[in-house]
Amino acid sequence: MSSLRVREDYRGLSGPEKASILLLALGEEQAARLFVFMDEDEIKELSQTMALLGTVSSTLVERLCVEFVEQISSTGALVGTYDSTERLLAKVLDREKVDAIMEEIRGPAGRTMWEKLANVSEAVLANYLKNEYPQTVAVVLSKVKPDHAARVLALLPDSFALEVVMRMLRMESVQKEVLDDVERTLRNEFMSNLARTNRRDAHEMMAEIFNNLDRQTESKFITALEERSTESAEKIKALMFTFEDLGKLDPTGVQTLLRAVEKDKMALALKGASETLRDLFFSNMSERGGKLLREDMQAMGPVRLKEVDEAQTYMVQLAKDLAARGEIVISEGKADDELVY
Repeated sequence: MSSLRVREDYRGLSGPEKASILLLALGEEQAARLFVFMDEDEIKELSQTMALLGTVSSTLVERLCVEFVEQISSTGALVGTYDSTERLLAKVLDREKVDAIMEEIRGPAGRTMWEKLANVSEAVLANYLKNEYPQTVAVVLSKVKPDHAARVLALLPDSFALEVVMRMLRMESVQKEVLDDVERTLRNEFMSNLARTNRRDAHEMMAEIFNNLDRQTESKFITALEERSTESAEKIKALMFTFEDLGKLDPTGVQTLLRAVEKDKMALALKGASETLRDLFFSNMSERGGKLLREDMQAMGPVRLKEVDEAQTYMVQLAKDLAARGEIVISEGKADDELVY
């Protein structure tokens, strides 16, 4: 019996054989992810080539991997964007698959359509559903969590919402075909549009970054930006949420924040606050609590500006987290000027 042949000839490898060896070297889980992006003919060719590879020496595998890495690294710097990714996918996949993949990347997180809907705000979802048939809305609300469904229902026009409720009460088990049809409609019409409109505004992103800079660095960037583009600088400043903006909190919000904040951070933050903002916080404390905090601030003596900045940034972030959970509302005093982060 002849001994088992071991593949060692690098030059004799065909393109499909190189691809097959690389896929096997990656392992089953990673290779399976790549197969998803291939058409049926490519998968058949690679599968057949893999089955006929036989034993490949470790030296040959290593050389092939090195060559692959060298070819990748020789391409220079790469810039990956949503648009470049979509263009690349469009060259190898049909439009429906490309849309599905890009929706997964851009759209709200979640594996299934119903998980995705759980991450869509009730205002956005209600605005879309109010133009659908009551039966469709009934099916959608029966598939999302009760608390989410309640918030959506409350935002729908009264007569329409009542019709949806009646449909939900009369609804028995939904046929799979109907459910698939609703899911397809949501995916094609709602999620794809949401993904396109949900791209983050560049000024909003920069405002968030500037919020996390120390005061000196932030001032330096804003000043430099004002010289280059006054319009951009003004947009960013308008979007930024600063420590002094905590003055927009109502008394209930201040008290909620006071219960959540670490006392030593509060003392540090208020050391650098305006008198108006200090008064707001002290007026929402008990007399004893206010006295203790003033004593703590006095006992600190002079403090570094950097430490004050860090404490104020912490309080701003804490306020945003509380607002995101619906525990406080940050507003400018008018009902239509609420800023929820």
